Amino acid sequence: MTAAPLLLWLLLSQGPARWMDLQEAERAKALAALPDGPLPSRLLAVSERFLSTPYGFSPLGEGQGKDPDPLIRFDLVDCLTYVEETIALALARSPEQVDPLLAGLRYQKQVLYEDRNHLMEAQWLPSNVKKGFLKEATAKYGGADVQHSAKVISVATWRSPSSQALDLPEERQLVGRFPLDLLPLDKAAAHIREVPSGTLMLVVREDLPGKVTRITHLGFVVQKGKRTFLRHASRNPYLRVVDEDVESFFTRNARYEKWRVDGVSFYDVLPKAP
Repeated sequence: MTAAPLLLWLLLSQGPARWMDLQEAERAKALAALPDGPLPSRLLAVSERFLSTPYGFSPLGEGQGKDPDPLIRFDLVDCLTYVEETIALALARSPEQVDPLLAGLRYQKQVLYEDRNHLMEAQWLPSNVKKGFLKEATAKYGGADVQHSAKVISVATWRSPSSQALDLPEERQLVGRFPLDLLPLDKAAAHIREVPSGTLMLVVREDLPGKVTRITHLGFVVQKGKRTFLRHASRNPYLRVVDEDVESFFTRNARYEKWRVDGVSFYDVLPKAP
């Protein structure tokens, strides 16, 4: 193969350009070119353009104040901001709709640090279900193997170092029992082939009293032929957005001992009108 065809083959084999490599006008064109079909096809197209984007812990903020990180960016993602930005881009029908959609996902009402959905079970999930972005789907895909569980947050929970690190005012320190369905990790492999591409999968760990959440990771299920992948922003071991074979992902998570993984939960992303 000569140099020119080899270069062309390499470019084509790498898939579409990453969002981070596009200028603003190019991103607008890429957004306009997304498929008009069902939302899962748009989620897959958007999430694919994040593949190989570097991982960075908590890369988004309010652009000022306590967390001056930008409101939106494409050069760094963590598992949550990757999901939020993918959903916002997939739902948007014009570039002007992306920022408001992202704000709707990340915040209760106002773009303020204190009003951000910091707590997964107590805020992020119920808020986005109520707003029409998500629908709980664990029982739909897990059937009789699903367990009804919860995250319990007490006053004592907020005294732990990890909880205090959020630096939330006392009136924002939610307490209570927040329901959560989960599919036990040892049962998940038997059901994962029934989960459609574009479905959110969340990792649920054991309920430790000093932690304000049990959910520590999330990404999109991607079905390719006879194999299933989790498309996610991985801190360990990849440090970037990857498609990871879900069987390997489950095996790796089953080995965690310090904070045991109990199972996974599933949520459908809904075609909410902007």
